[in-house]
Amino acid sequence: MATMKFPAQRLMIAGGFAVAIAAAPVLATFAAPTPVVGPVAQSCSGGEEPDQFTGVCVPHTVPNAGSTFSTPAGNPDVPEVLGVPCIGHNQGGCIGLDEEAQAEQVTPPPAPVFSHSP
Repeated sequence: MATMKFPAQRLMIAGGFAVAIAAAPVLATFAAPTPVVGPVAQSCSGGEEPDQFTGVCVPHTVPNAGSTFSTPAGNPDVPEVLGVPCIGHNQGGCIGLDEEAQAEQVTPPPAPVFSHSP
């Protein structure tokens, strides 16, 4: 590497780097591409919404139709404890109810008999 003999050379090179660093964000704002705005669906019929990527009306993923199942779903493959199905978010309650039912069946041990000799 060449040794610089004049302090002015060092100052000019350091100033050049400082200008390049300061100019980078300004150039990046002008060089950034502008986003392309596509057509947007203005009014969608009931049960549909505009897709944010294509702008086309698409059906809702989960319509607000209410629950179609009652508490016991009638599925013979799903175990239930006291009418609570043991799947999904009810699984913790189902396990707790099952443990309580097992605890009620356990009989306590007989009371100890203390005897003493005279």
